[in-house]
Amino acid sequence: MTLAMGFDWGAWANLAIRWLHLIAGIAWIGSSFYFMWLDSHLKAPAERREGVAGELWSVHSGGFYHQMKFMVAPAGMPEELHWFKWEAYTTWISGFLLLALIFYVGADLNLVDKSKLALAPWQAVAIGLSSLVAGWLVYDGLCRSPIGKNLKLFGVVWFAVLTAAAYGLTRIFSDLGAFMHLGAIIGTVMAANVFMIIIPNQRKVVAQILAGEAPDPSLGKQAKQRSVHNNYMTLPVLLIMISNHYPMIFAAPLNWLWLAALGVSGWSIRHFFNLKNAGRMHPEVLALGAFVFVGTALANETFRPRPAEAAVPTYAAVRAIVDRHCVMCHAAHPTHAGFTAPPSGAAYDTTEGLKKYAPKIYERAVATHSMPLGNETGMTDAERARLGAWIKAGAPTGTP
Repeated sequence: MTLAMGFDWGAWANLAIRWLHLIAGIAWIGSSFYFMWLDSHLKAPAERREGVAGELWSVHSGGFYHQMKFMVAPAGMPEELHWFKWEAYTTWISGFLLLALIFYVGADLNLVDKSKLALAPWQAVAIGLSSLVAGWLVYDGLCRSPIGKNLKLFGVVWFAVLTAAAYGLTRIFSDLGAFMHLGAIIGTVMAANVFMIIIPNQRKVVAQILAGEAPDPSLGKQAKQRSVHNNYMTLPVLLIMISNHYPMIFAAPLNWLWLAALGVSGWSIRHFFNLKNAGRMHPEVLALGAFVFVGTALANETFRPRPAEAAVPTYAAVRAIVDRHCVMCHAAHPTHAGFTAPPSGAAYDTTEGLKKYAPKIYERAVATHSMPLGNETGMTDAERARLGAWIKAGAPTGTP
């Protein structure tokens, strides 16, 4: 049995990497949430043990567990020690492969927006990669500076840095490309924390114990600092991961501002649960997260540009607009380079397909202007208005 000539290797590779990224991310974030919860629930042992900072009894899946945390490290190392690192590494590697497959291999289509900057694909890729490196260098420098000693001050400064990065990236790349690169900056910082700080520091402590030396407590303190930072960055980065489904955010004129606001909402929710796990109930923190989310939604709707009004055009006129701007990608057999099948299966080259996907076309081409990608075909506001008028009229296929 042979494979069909049109076998779409790219689509299957995309699915495999995206699925791996999701699985690894669940494992990494799950362990981060668990260990933050564990730390906050440790209690002083009933019977004092040398070097033990806290212990916890728990029950799960029919079994009882007894966990202990040492102030710095145990006097001796066990034969088998479990390290939590591959979840982080796999998440970053799969995420970077996905970024490269979609936005670097397809830079001219998915990353470059010539209405913002007429970049060559290689220039866009170079800027994208540089942003990941710069993000880590700035973050690591802040951590090592006096600012890093104050968690609240650090949070404010790092939030300002990420907001500035969001603003800058949305002026350089396509809207979605900018969002994904901001997510990649945060993901790179989180993974680098594990790879360059947390795990190496833990290895140094283990080596000191095996050598019969007193472990350096500053190593554990530094690793804990980065672990806490990672915990607070999880919800904002998860938001970015799903933002591609919501063009009213990523394709909005103030997209960088809405992203920053929703990041505050995610941080507040994470902070509420961290406090709750530590036995400190602060419902006002959760209320702040909900308030910011609702406020962002209302502000987004208020400032969103409204589609211009136009007379309802004939189906033939609409057909000409769609054929000019959409069917090179959204057709049973796309002619646009990089597409072997219509995105999401949405084909507009037939009357039935055009009517079926009319609401989605309105959302992407009329309400948010997120299609065509980078407006590479030069769809005008007048064409968008006519298309919108036709869809709002019920997408008639006869002459009005």
